[in-house]
Amino acid sequence: MGVGTRIKDFFGIGSDDYVEEIIEEHYEEEEEEAEEYIRPKKGKQDNVVSLHAVKEQIPKVVLIEPKSYEEVQEIADQIRSRKAVVVNMQRVTPDQAKRIVDFLSGTVYALSGAMQKIGYGTFLCVPEHMEMQGMITEMMLDERG
Repeated sequence: MGVGTRIKDFFGIGSDDYVEEIIEEHYEEEEEEAEEYIRPKKGKQDNVVSLHAVKEQIPKVVLIEPKSYEEVQEIADQIRSRKAVVVNMQRVTPDQAKRIVDFLSGTVYALSGAMQKIGYGTFLCVPEHMEMQGMITEMMLDERG
Protein backbone atom coordinates (compact mmCIF):
# COMPACT_ATOMS: atom_id res chain seq x y z
CA MET A 1 0.00 0.00 0.00
CA GLY A 2 1.44 3.34 -1.08
CA VAL A 3 1.61 6.62 0.79
CA GLY A 4 -1.05 8.18 -1.44
CA THR A 5 -3.46 5.36 -0.71
CA ARG A 6 -2.87 5.67 3.03
CA ILE A 7 -3.58 9.42 2.93
CA LYS A 8 -6.74 8.84 0.92
CA ASP A 9 -7.88 6.19 3.41
CA PHE A 10 -7.02 8.42 6.37
CA PHE A 11 -9.13 11.30 5.06
CA GLY A 12 -11.87 8.94 3.93
CA ILE A 13 -11.49 9.72 0.28
CA GLY A 14 -10.93 6.12 -0.65
CA SER A 15 -11.66 6.18 -4.38
CA ASP A 16 -9.79 7.78 -7.27
CA ASP A 17 -13.10 8.91 -8.81
CA TYR A 18 -13.70 11.35 -5.97
CA VAL A 19 -10.23 12.87 -6.40
CA GLU A 20 -10.78 13.20 -10.13
CA GLU A 21 -14.10 15.01 -9.49
CA ILE A 22 -12.40 17.49 -7.16
CA ILE A 23 -9.65 18.12 -9.71
CA GLU A 24 -12.21 18.60 -12.51
CA GLU A 25 -14.22 21.05 -10.36
CA HIS A 26 -11.05 22.98 -9.59
CA TYR A 27 -10.13 23.27 -13.29
CA GLU A 28 -13.70 24.29 -14.20
CA GLU A 29 -13.56 27.09 -11.63
CA GLU A 30 -10.23 28.28 -13.04
CA GLU A 31 -11.68 28.26 -16.59
CA GLU A 32 -14.69 30.32 -15.46
CA GLU A 33 -12.41 32.86 -13.80
CA ALA A 34 -10.28 33.05 -16.95
CA GLU A 35 -13.40 33.62 -19.08
CA GLU A 36 -14.42 36.50 -16.79
CA TYR A 37 -11.11 38.21 -17.55
CA ILE A 38 -11.53 37.64 -21.29
CA ARG A 39 -15.20 38.66 -21.58
CA PRO A 40 -15.83 42.40 -21.68
CA LYS A 41 -17.90 43.72 -18.82
CA LYS A 42 -21.40 44.79 -19.75
CA GLY A 43 -21.79 48.56 -19.79
CA LYS A 44 -18.07 49.09 -20.45
CA GLN A 45 -18.37 49.80 -24.18
CA ASP A 46 -17.14 53.40 -24.07
CA ASN A 47 -14.75 52.88 -27.00
CA VAL A 48 -17.44 51.60 -29.35
CA VAL A 49 -18.81 54.22 -31.75
CA SER A 50 -21.82 53.62 -33.93
CA LEU A 51 -21.18 54.12 -37.64
CA HIS A 52 -24.53 55.89 -37.87
CA ALA A 53 -23.38 58.46 -35.30
CA VAL A 54 -20.26 59.16 -37.34
CA LYS A 55 -22.31 59.53 -40.50
CA GLU A 56 -24.51 62.16 -38.82
CA GLN A 57 -21.45 64.25 -37.95
CA ILE A 58 -20.38 64.69 -41.56
CA PRO A 59 -20.61 68.38 -42.50
CA LYS A 60 -23.12 69.11 -45.23
CA VAL A 61 -23.13 71.75 -47.96
CA VAL A 62 -26.52 72.93 -49.20
CA LEU A 63 -26.96 74.54 -52.62
CA ILE A 64 -29.82 77.04 -52.85
CA GLU A 65 -31.04 79.16 -55.72
CA PRO A 66 -33.74 81.48 -54.33
CA LYS A 67 -36.42 82.85 -56.62
CA SER A 68 -37.61 85.55 -54.21
CA TYR A 69 -36.71 87.28 -50.95
CA GLU A 70 -39.27 85.14 -49.06
CA GLU A 71 -36.90 82.14 -49.25
CA VAL A 72 -34.21 83.89 -47.18
CA GLN A 73 -35.53 82.50 -43.89
CA GLU A 74 -35.14 78.92 -45.19
CA ILE A 75 -31.53 79.72 -46.10
CA ALA A 76 -30.91 81.16 -42.63
CA ASP A 77 -32.43 78.04 -41.05
CA GLN A 78 -29.93 75.87 -42.96
CA ILE A 79 -27.04 77.97 -41.60
CA ARG A 80 -28.51 77.79 -38.09
CA SER A 81 -28.60 73.99 -38.39
CA ARG A 82 -24.80 74.08 -38.87
CA LYS A 83 -24.70 73.49 -42.62
CA ALA A 84 -22.65 75.40 -45.16
CA VAL A 85 -24.84 77.06 -47.78
CA VAL A 86 -23.96 78.12 -51.32
CA VAL A 87 -26.47 80.74 -52.49
CA ASN A 88 -26.83 81.50 -56.20
CA MET A 89 -28.60 84.87 -56.65
CA GLN A 90 -28.92 84.76 -60.44
CA ARG A 91 -32.70 84.13 -60.40
CA VAL A 92 -33.61 87.18 -58.28
CA THR A 93 -33.60 90.85 -59.11
CA PRO A 94 -30.58 92.93 -58.04
CA ASP A 95 -32.66 94.67 -55.33
CA GLN A 96 -33.82 91.34 -53.89
CA ALA A 97 -30.29 89.95 -54.10
CA LYS A 98 -29.00 92.91 -52.06
CA ARG A 99 -31.69 92.37 -49.41
CA ILE A 100 -30.92 88.64 -49.27
CA VAL A 101 -27.19 89.30 -48.88
CA ASP A 102 -27.89 91.84 -46.11
CA PHE A 103 -30.13 89.40 -44.25
CA LEU A 104 -27.69 86.49 -44.60
CA SER A 105 -24.68 88.58 -43.58
CA GLY A 106 -26.54 89.52 -40.38
CA THR A 107 -27.45 85.88 -39.77
CA VAL A 108 -23.89 84.70 -40.32
CA TYR A 109 -22.51 87.44 -38.06
CA ALA A 110 -24.95 86.53 -35.28
CA LEU A 111 -23.89 82.88 -35.53
CA SER A 112 -20.15 83.75 -35.57
CA GLY A 113 -19.86 82.29 -39.06
CA ALA A 114 -18.40 83.65 -42.27
CA MET A 115 -19.68 84.72 -45.67
CA GLN A 116 -17.71 85.09 -48.88
CA LYS A 117 -18.51 85.87 -52.49
CA ILE A 118 -17.31 82.97 -54.62
CA GLY A 119 -18.57 84.05 -58.03
CA TYR A 120 -20.88 86.40 -59.85
CA GLY A 121 -24.03 86.46 -57.71
CA THR A 122 -22.89 83.41 -55.73
CA PHE A 123 -22.07 83.43 -52.00
CA LEU A 124 -20.82 80.85 -49.53
CA CYS A 125 -22.17 81.08 -45.97
CA VAL A 126 -20.57 78.87 -43.31
CA PRO A 127 -21.53 78.47 -39.65
CA GLU A 128 -19.18 78.86 -36.71
CA HIS A 129 -17.76 75.31 -36.59
CA MET A 130 -16.53 75.44 -40.22
CA GLU A 131 -13.44 77.26 -41.35
CA MET A 132 -13.15 78.93 -44.73
CA GLN A 133 -9.67 79.14 -46.23
CA GLY A 134 -8.44 80.91 -49.33
CA MET A 135 -9.91 83.68 -51.37
CA ILE A 136 -11.50 83.80 -54.79
CA THR A 137 -10.71 87.05 -56.52
CA GLU A 138 -13.13 88.47 -59.01
CA MET A 139 -11.61 89.23 -62.39
CA MET A 140 -12.25 92.82 -63.38
CA LEU A 141 -12.03 93.41 -67.09
CA ASP A 142 -10.58 96.74 -68.02
CA GLU A 143 -12.81 98.31 -70.65
CA ARG A 144 -10.32 100.78 -72.07
CA GLY A 145 -10.64 101.18 -75.66
